[in-house]
Amino acid sequence: METAFLAAGKSPALDTGDTAWLLAATALVLLMTPGLALFYGGMVRTKSVLNMLMMSFVSIALVTVVWLGAGYALAFGGDSADGLIGDLRHAGMADLGPASLHGTVPTLLFATFQLTFAIVTAALVSGAIADRAKFGAWLVFVPVWTLLVYVPVTHWVWGPGGWILERLGALDFAGGLPVEITSGASGLALCLVLGPRLGFKKDAMRPHNLPMVVLGAGLLWFGWFGFNAGSALGANGLAAAVFLNTLAAGCTGLLGWLFVEQKRDGHPTTLGAASGAVAGLVAITPSCGSVSLLGALAVGLAAGVVCSYAVSWKFKLNYDDSLDVVGVHLVGGVIGTLLIGLFAVREMTHGSEGLLYGGGLAPLGRQLVAVAAVAAYAFAVTYGIGKLIDKAMGFRASEEEEHTGLDLTVHAETAYDHGVLGHGAPVAHSVSAGTQKVTSQA
Repeated sequence: METAFLAAGKSPALDTGDTAWLLAATALVLLMTPGLALFYGGMVRTKSVLNMLMMSFVSIALVTVVWLGAGYALAFGGDSADGLIGDLRHAGMADLGPASLHGTVPTLLFATFQLTFAIVTAALVSGAIADRAKFGAWLVFVPVWTLLVYVPVTHWVWGPGGWILERLGALDFAGGLPVEITSGASGLALCLVLGPRLGFKKDAMRPHNLPMVVLGAGLLWFGWFGFNAGSALGANGLAAAVFLNTLAAGCTGLLGWLFVEQKRDGHPTTLGAASGAVAGLVAITPSCGSVSLLGALAVGLAAGVVCSYAVSWKFKLNYDDSLDVVGVHLVGGVIGTLLIGLFAVREMTHGSEGLLYGGGLAPLGRQLVAVAAVAAYAFAVTYGIGKLIDKAMGFRASEEEEHTGLDLTVHAETAYDHGVLGHGAPVAHSVSAGTQKVTSQA
């Protein structure tokens, strides 16, 4: 948007409508992390609910500190390494004040909007290692991972001079590469570092609270409108088209997943509906600003169908992706990013067209290169970070902690008791003849 003003020979000016919309979109995206906490929290067993919630909530604080200190500057500052990383001229948000503009919105608002993306991306990774990661190791992992993985990829895709944006010319409107593929590939790496949960492929590990899962999915869907439509950075027709594409893809993703369940298993499930909607939203994230409404319907449907099969790959390939970060976010992100090369339309991209609209194979090739580069980088660096943390302090919880549950052993709390007594001793509840009796297990 800033480029358009400069091309017209005008200086960017604050637009109150654009600013108001981006303020609302920023709040919507921030809400996605508590929504993700509920989504993930409902999918784990009762003994790990609070730990799962905490891994998401603490990411808000950790990533915010890192982003304001150096993350924003390195992602969106002037290029300093041939398209690979930005500079530190705005470290600590230096030289940015209320009058600073990014196009037609305040730079501080744009930086905060992008911060909410970084937060939810880090939180997404936690789902792959649910039930078995040390909380202290997670506190170290998140800031290091944000700086070494999320920030560089964001610069490649959206930063000034980023090589994917300006040299390769691959398209990613709202985060298929830095958010979905990065979190999915990183989740896979950590799965391999930590190893499978106790009882993987032997014990039933069903979601303990499906209403919580659906509530979390609903909040994610609600926030996703800010995630995608907010990326237009303006209250305009593009934002409206992206908003509708986001709704449509979530719907076909949901229906596609349920269709597979009905055909394969004989019954559609609540978990499948929630997962299918998320899969469709994941896939439309990179493509929402490039495809028509028909393309959005196709993208969502493809993700719902393919991801419903992909979540079972972990049992065949023996990696324990606890909450299907790989099967939904990595696979869904790849689908959505690649399908830009098929379904992109000139009306949305103002130039680029996909294979099905006469653009040839070149757009698909560019998308493929971007997907491969980001997935490989995120996997390799995350695996290295995970191994170093594991060697230095241990990343995996002990067998006793995992067996007892991280809620009690790490946080001295349980999700469905009112509190604890003494030194971590839980309050035990029993209901007899309609009367609740509380006894200490100390």
